[in-house]
Amino acid sequence: MNTIIGRVTKNAEINILNNDKQVVNFSVAINDSYNKQGERVEMTTYYNCSYWINAKIAEFLTKGTLVELVGRISSNAWIGKDGEIKSGLNFHTSNIKLHGGGQKAESQKGKSINKSQNKNVFAGDTDDDLPF
Repeated sequence: MNTIIGRVTKNAEINILNNDKQVVNFSVAINDSYNKQGERVEMTTYYNCSYWINAKIAEFLTKGTLVELVGRISSNAWIGKDGEIKSGLNFHTSNIKLHGGGQKAESQKGKSINKSQNKNVFAGDTDDDLPF
């Protein structure tokens, strides 16, 4: 098991699969820095996260929330709409600890619920230019 700490990059989405199983999809940005030849270099790593245990957590996984996640890391690659090869890091989350910073979603209207066949949501597909 791995543990990561980062900020949610956009409000979580609940996807409902054909078998009525619900998965919460969200992405997290993790900041890191190192020194290279005396200069501080900042870098941000994005993880596409999935959580299958309880969809009610989605209302707390809002943009900017600091979270500590326990789970398993994997990677995948695909060909984008532009024909370019893309890749992403996934985090299959088994435990979520909220550290605050975001805002609780006010109502069901704030959540996006999609009915799909195992639709993947990738941090790289957002128009948002976060890193934290």
